[in-house]
Amino acid sequence: MSAPRDHGGGLDAAAARWGGIRGDWLDLSTGINPVPYPVAEIPTEAWTALPDRTAQERLITAARRFWYVPDGAAVVAAPGASALIARLPAAADAPRVHIPGPTYNEHAAAFRAAGADVEAGEDAPVHVYVHPNNPDGRLWEGAHIGGRPLTVIDESFCDVTPGESHVARAAEPGVVVLKSFGKFWGLAGLRLGFAIAAPETAERLVEMLGPWPVSGPALEIGARALEDEGWARTRRARLCEDAARLDALLTGCGARTVGGTTLFRLYDVDDAAAWQERLAQGRVWTRVFPYSRHWLRLGLPHPDRWEQLEAAL
Repeated sequence: MSAPRDHGGGLDAAAARWGGIRGDWLDLSTGINPVPYPVAEIPTEAWTALPDRTAQERLITAARRFWYVPDGAAVVAAPGASALIARLPAAADAPRVHIPGPTYNEHAAAFRAAGADVEAGEDAPVHVYVHPNNPDGRLWEGAHIGGRPLTVIDESFCDVTPGESHVARAAEPGVVVLKSFGKFWGLAGLRLGFAIAAPETAERLVEMLGPWPVSGPALEIGARALEDEGWARTRRARLCEDAARLDALLTGCGARTVGGTTLFRLYDVDDAAAWQERLAQGRVWTRVFPYSRHWLRLGLPHPDRWEQLEAAL
């Protein structure tokens, strides 16, 4: 079994090292909305029956409307964007992949597991762009997209800046846009993600996922949330305010803002590991990166937990 890849989370290990129980900790190591979409009562049949076609069609219709999916593109729902990332190498069937980094490491891991060269240059037949990039928030221009057998655009964090989306390109042959539901709607445990692509590419992914890839509760909650555009607008505005507040706190303590999104912020500090340890003593968990001594990433705290972050700083 290979070693686990570097990600946010790992709160249990942090508590084991620095003490306290899970409820004591403020987990800022991920980029998940701290104020999730409200999950109301779920119909019993969503739990007890196999997901039916009507529920699946409702979710896909809501997704098409929310993301303004072009008519020539199809939408595939999956149990998380990670499930799609793991299957894309088989759909691509290409030996060379260009993945500009540093970036989210699951794309390279998936292609590497399929035997592809993930260090290939820009002449590779497959390109992968995380847009906005994780962890620095870089946005990729439209000139980077299309014109090759496969271009993957991972827009897992793009719902905070919908005007930057490249979903309008998804009907082009070889273009796949990925969407993560868990991050913007704050429901990562629901495991729901989407691929938006030309029908022939979408059909291959559907075959790989098999029947009933999305659970009944996820179909119901996902459709409700995607239909609730008022909630999305309100949350985007609040996330902008909170991201600015976080920047002010960190720069006031000597950090320099590198970038990020309104779901996570990336800072340059003198010693990221030392910052992480000091904050952990205040039961605040953050993200550091194995390829940088100076990068520290923080998600946004819940509105009721700002005082804990301020005290730890």
